Amino acid sequence: MNKTLQILLAEDDENLGQLLNTFLRSKGFSTELARNGKAAFELFSSRPFNFCIFDIMMPEMDGFTLAKEIREIDKKVPILFLTAKSMKEDKLEGFAIGADDYLTKPFSMEELLARITAIARRTDATDNKVDGTLLVGKIKYDPEFRLLHLSEEVKKLTTKENQLLHLLVKNENEVLDRQATLRAIWGDDNYFNGRSMDVYIAKLRKLLKEDPAIEIMNVHGKGFKLLIKD
Repeated sequence: MNKTLQILLAEDDENLGQLLNTFLRSKGFSTELARNGKAAFELFSSRPFNFCIFDIMMPEMDGFTLAKEIREIDKKVPILFLTAKSMKEDKLEGFAIGADDYLTKPFSMEELLARITAIARRTDATDNKVDGTLLVGKIKYDPEFRLLHLSEEVKKLTTKENQLLHLLVKNENEVLDRQATLRAIWGDDNYFNGRSMDVYIAKLRKLLKEDPAIEIMNVHGKGFKLLIKD
């Protein structure tokens, strides 16, 4: 199970961050370490992850804000919070955001591993290999290599096309928030980036039209939704 988990670790304590990163990699996980919440969000937006471990108290962007931003573009990825606090209010806030579990410092590495394993099993995080080929309707899609396997050709997607399609696929049948998606992919939700995203949505619709069951809906005032009819 370990080898299919791509873990994003956000921890501003340099020693603890390195310790956790080394331990998780020794257990076969693919792990990326970010030193603050902003760097973690940029990493999450640029490559696929299917598990998150976030410290709460971090510079640039705290763990709660980071989780809220990520929940706007990925409703399902498991999030485990690390906290030096054991206050009930903090835990309630975290669970309201969509946390899957908490681990209060100090903790043992064995306990961390047990929590990751339990959450992954419960949420089926390892069933959807982010580094494998996904099916979008009848079309094969490989997000790692940015490839869309169409009937006439294998189309290499641009970085932004791939990021946008991957977010839509991960949130199938859910509304993908427009402003959060712009911040995740373009770095800013201004008008001009919004127009650019509309062009990319049109391109994706054109690429996916060979399967009539696939629809990228505009949800007025909110964003987009990927629907795949049975």
